Amino acid sequence: QVQLVESGGGLVQAGGSLRLSCAASGRTFSRYAMGWFRQASGKEREFVAVVSWSVGSTYYADSVKGRFTISRDNAKNTVYLQMNSLKPEDTAVYYCAAVPRYSNYEEVDYWGQGTQVTVSS
Repeated sequence: QVQLVESGGGLVQAGGSLRLSCAASGRTFSRYAMGWFRQASGKEREFVAVVSWSVGSTYYADSVKGRFTISRDNAKNTVYLQMNSLKPEDTAVYYCAAVPRYSNYEEVDYWGQGTQVTVSS
């Protein structure tokens, strides 16, 4: 079992930055690739970024590439999402996810409860 708790969301102006954190509990955290997804109001949840369990490989949605950075600290059981140059269209609830296979990041075993990010224009 892996429990995930996100934090770091909030209200920011366009062009600003936020860093999301996802704290995981459970001994098997380091065996999972970790991902971030988001869901805007009235839209389906979409993939944002994923990092492999060994901290070497990352992959991003085109919409955030070059602006967002995903990272993890296995010693702290934490995954991060650094979000820079934020745009109003980044407004969404952001979810942390534990993914069994980095290459199949849409297949999620565990979800966090989500944290709201709002970007004002």
